[in-house]
Amino acid sequence: MNDKQPQLRTVNVIRYVTPLREGGSMPAIAEADDEFLYVLKFRGAGQGPRALIAELIGGEIARLLGFRVPELVFAKLDSDFGRTEADEEIQDLLKFSVGLNLALHYLSGAITFDPLVTEVDPLLASQIVWLDCLLTNMDRTARNTNMLIWHKELWLIDHGASLYFHHTMQNWEEQASKPFKLIKDHVLLSKASELRAVDAAFRVVLNSERIEAIVGLVPDEWLIDDTNFEDTNAHRSVYRRFLQTRVANSEIFVKEAEDARAAII
Repeated sequence: MNDKQPQLRTVNVIRYVTPLREGGSMPAIAEADDEFLYVLKFRGAGQGPRALIAELIGGEIARLLGFRVPELVFAKLDSDFGRTEADEEIQDLLKFSVGLNLALHYLSGAITFDPLVTEVDPLLASQIVWLDCLLTNMDRTARNTNMLIWHKELWLIDHGASLYFHHTMQNWEEQASKPFKLIKDHVLLSKASELRAVDAAFRVVLNSERIEAIVGLVPDEWLIDDTNFEDTNAHRSVYRRFLQTRVANSEIFVKEAEDARAAII
């Protein structure tokens, strides 16, 4: 487990390399002033800052729990950036993304995880299933695994579709203690035979203080546009309380996952 205090570096984007035209968010490979390449997630994309919030919280919780996750960094985009971009769609995306965005270290040479090629042991499969139940991550299916093999090791990427309660913010307290029905489509569910052991271990690691520290990383400027809350602290506290409630009631989503697994094996 990674027990270090969570923190993210901040880099300045200096070069737009190429778009990754996958899904609706249109991420891109970009170079920063630290001379590294990143997969850049834009605040001006379709789901706005909420996708970045989910990516940040999901990625850092995964890192805390010991998973391999590409380094996440805050990525600043200058107002002059992209003015020479010929593609109007990309130019608009860059214009609406001026300020603080989120980027993942680009794993050059990584290949998409294929469950028919790479065997995942039951403990690791159970850990990933537990994580995705917690985060309500609908995007780890056979069609789109959002896992990579890099240097013969399994890496988790793209948690932007997690925490989908925040797209409405209605009845979030009720949603926090609900089972995660979509776990039935998880690519690793059939292998996840150690969910009870994982639940006991992860509940100890993911305590209230660690959740609060990770949620505290979310920048104010990603929260200020939501009129459901009186201020950014009130907005941020919903994420903290949602996650704390899910951990406290993890037996609900563990039971749902076990039942879904029993139906397919």
